[in-house]
Amino acid sequence: MIRQIVASLVAAVTLAPVAIAETPSRVIAAGGSVAEIIHALGAGDLLIARDTTSSFPPEVETLPDIGYVRALSAENLVAMDPDMIIAEHDAGPPEVLEVLMRTGIPLVMVPQALDPDGVTAKIAAVAGALNLPDKGQALQDSVAAKLDEARAAGAALPAAPRVMFILSMQGGRLLVGGAGSSAEAMITLAGGTNAVTGLDGYKPLTDEAAIAAAPDLILMMDRGGDHAVTLTDIAAHPALRLTPAGAEGRVVTMDGLYLLGFGPRTGDAALELTAHFQNLPAWIDG
Repeated sequence: MIRQIVASLVAAVTLAPVAIAETPSRVIAAGGSVAEIIHALGAGDLLIARDTTSSFPPEVETLPDIGYVRALSAENLVAMDPDMIIAEHDAGPPEVLEVLMRTGIPLVMVPQALDPDGVTAKIAAVAGALNLPDKGQALQDSVAAKLDEARAAGAALPAAPRVMFILSMQGGRLLVGGAGSSAEAMITLAGGTNAVTGLDGYKPLTDEAAIAAAPDLILMMDRGGDHAVTLTDIAAHPALRLTPAGAEGRVVTMDGLYLLGFGPRTGDAALELTAHFQNLPAWIDG
């Protein structure tokens, strides 16, 4: 119940991309695409902190880290004395958002983006919050042009490859992107089709369902540490090795924020993914 209450308050008060009377000077970015948009607007010098998912441009990683965007601490944020917090749509937890709104610190939640219009709406929201309408419009125009190029390139493919996005496979258990996920949205923008059906969001997938999905290509984030996955891991997986993608080693890895952030570089990411689709074997067409 509290999640619904806070979500409705945030949506009603802070989602509209209206201009602020004065440009803030101490901004916290809670979300990788938010920090990226702020820098793309030429306002990176306003940032005083960022969350763990913020990794581009590289200089953003020198800022203090406020933790994971969905596990924020109101006490830590308030202690940094910001005059604005700009956050992704899914920042939280809800109790923290409620506390922040009570402090009087302007809290701007950018809308979710799963398509080109959503990306430009995010840019408009951030630019409005920072009182940078002209720079915001210029960035929207350039990003929209690249997204149009990407959408056209995907639509021009001779066939839509079946793509499975794997978020993780720790212990051999597959966690994949289903309907409504940012992974599915990117696959669609690039001209592919999600091989995973019957699941919403990011959910576990059984071995039997993975085999039945029969992906032509496996898509993953380029990750290190315990989450790193190699071609050897995929070839050894009892289900993935029986899929066309696993058997032929057709695996693409891309930076997570670049691939799934739906920020200023989304058009470039989609074009790069389309290029991978174009390199698939000719049998995929018909």
